[in-house]
Amino acid sequence: MTTLLLFNVTNGLIIGAFYVLMALGLSLILNLSGVINFAHGGFLTLGGYLAFVLSRYLGFWGGLLIAPLLVAVLGVVIERTMIRRLYGRDPLYSLLLTFGLAYLFEDGSRYIWGPVGLPVTVPAFLARPLSSSLFFITGYRLFMVAVAALVITALFVFLRYTRLGLRIRAGTLDLDTVSSLGVNVRLLRSFNFGLGIFLAGLSGVLAGGQLGLTPTMGTALLMPSFIAIIVGGVGSLPGTLVGGLLIGVAAGVTTVFLPSASEAVMYVLMAVVLLVRPRGLFGEEGLMS
Repeated sequence: MTTLLLFNVTNGLIIGAFYVLMALGLSLILNLSGVINFAHGGFLTLGGYLAFVLSRYLGFWGGLLIAPLLVAVLGVVIERTMIRRLYGRDPLYSLLLTFGLAYLFEDGSRYIWGPVGLPVTVPAFLARPLSSSLFFITGYRLFMVAVAALVITALFVFLRYTRLGLRIRAGTLDLDTVSSLGVNVRLLRSFNFGLGIFLAGLSGVLAGGQLGLTPTMGTALLMPSFIAIIVGGVGSLPGTLVGGLLIGVAAGVTTVFLPSASEAVMYVLMAVVLLVRPRGLFGEEGLMS
């Protein structure tokens, strides 16, 4: 029982790391631009498939580095040509636009790479388990957690200690005032959107090596990421971090005792948190703390 519990908690932490990377990207875009990006899962899927293609020519490490950047560039192009036109309007318009984009990404992936899942080959030294007793902890799993931790730390440092990061944080509080101080809000929104999409693309590359690639993989990870934002508190990046890990571990533990409820537990957790604290665990009226 102890080994089984440890196995599922480990799985929960790893899946939670995906939720965190996804949710942080969603939260960045939502906090600054007010866009509920339903296409976020599609960008994740595209990142995984691009890494799969690039790895044939550049190897695994080349795909890992280049694919998220290419997805981020595509995200900026879509923001500047489509989403930018909807700023300041009813959020329903951007929601419907990104919802349609999500279907385009999913069907496009299915058309190009087929409906059947594709395995992603990781370096042999990362595929090996740590030991015979800890067979479920491979080098790749530790690598994913390390990359997620490094990226999350870098994001928080960037937002807190750099001028551009401070402008993004200020823009989430009062974008009009930031604009009146001479900041180019259009470029700020574009950069912020691209940063959020970069996190989605990176999540897709990492998830592909662990879960394999399917056209619907982004859809499966999208809703838990939204729940992570709600549980942690809309507007709070530390809350998003805690929320993602919390629902991942909760799902892993529930799998041990009640497997049929492993997916439902995140919704129960969200309901309990909202009943006790409607703003979420760290929510402060939409502030990015």
